[in-house]
Amino acid sequence: MIATTLVTGSTPARREAAIAQALDNSSDVAVILEGLPDGLQPLEDLRHLSGLQVARIAPGCLCCTGNLTMRVTLNRMLRRHPGRLYIGLSTADHLARIREFLEQPPYSSLMVLTHDMTA
Repeated sequence: MIATTLVTGSTPARREAAIAQALDNSSDVAVILEGLPDGLQPLEDLRHLSGLQVARIAPGCLCCTGNLTMRVTLNRMLRRHPGRLYIGLSTADHLARIREFLEQPPYSSLMVLTHDMTA
């Protein structure tokens, strides 16, 4: 099971910084970031880590208008079998719905959601 953390925060840079701080070198890590960077990209400095995979998707509610984009990106990341997954969300408005989506099949058999992280 892939430990998965949803990350919220006021800016893309803060969300990325929170994820960067939480990283360790113990396993492959996949990161899905919703929204475009706002100048600072802390994860870019960590690209040298061999197991770090970062995907950016355009902002849009991931449980509503961005659902297809989220599914495609998530499926691509999960095919690589990362040891850890972080999903940075541009807003916490539908956090409960996103958690519910991720707790349904097929994702419920592939990942376990951890406590959310607020940047």
